[in-house]
Amino acid sequence: MEEKNYITPAGHERIKSELLQLLNLDRPEVVKVVHWAASNGDRSENGDYIYGKKRLREIDRRIRFLNQRLEFAVVVDNLARKTGDEDSDQVFFGATVTYSNLEGVNTGLKTTITIVGVDEVDLDKGYVSWVSPIAKALIKARLGDCVMIQTPTGPTEIEILDIQYK
Repeated sequence: MEEKNYITPAGHERIKSELLQLLNLDRPEVVKVVHWAASNGDRSENGDYIYGKKRLREIDRRIRFLNQRLEFAVVVDNLARKTGDEDSDQVFFGATVTYSNLEGVNTGLKTTITIVGVDEVDLDKGYVSWVSPIAKALIKARLGDCVMIQTPTGPTEIEILDIQYK
């Protein structure tokens, strides 16, 4: 059985949009090109046909992958935490956490990360997977807590400065 694929509502929407783009626009366009190229005769040296078939296989592979990710997707909506109805001072999936290193080279450096699904990871935006070591260390911690995390240089202590749900 496949492991659950936790995902934010925005991430779920992005995957659905990509899937619809592939199904409704990209794939039909490539099928037209392949059909046209096949009607030109000899397919063995027909670049449009060969490339089109290759591109069609890539699109179909991506469609299967996205369908599988959506099939096991569990959308986690933090609306109640945003409005303060639930524990908004505790770190859960979807939280944007600002923390500060208490020791090491980057002492006092503030870092902000958002805990998202594995399909949404973007380190440039500060999006880390919920299965990453930093996220696992932060989950269930509260505002003001000090947490030990494993880094390549060894264990480091960090302090949680802010928790937001967007």
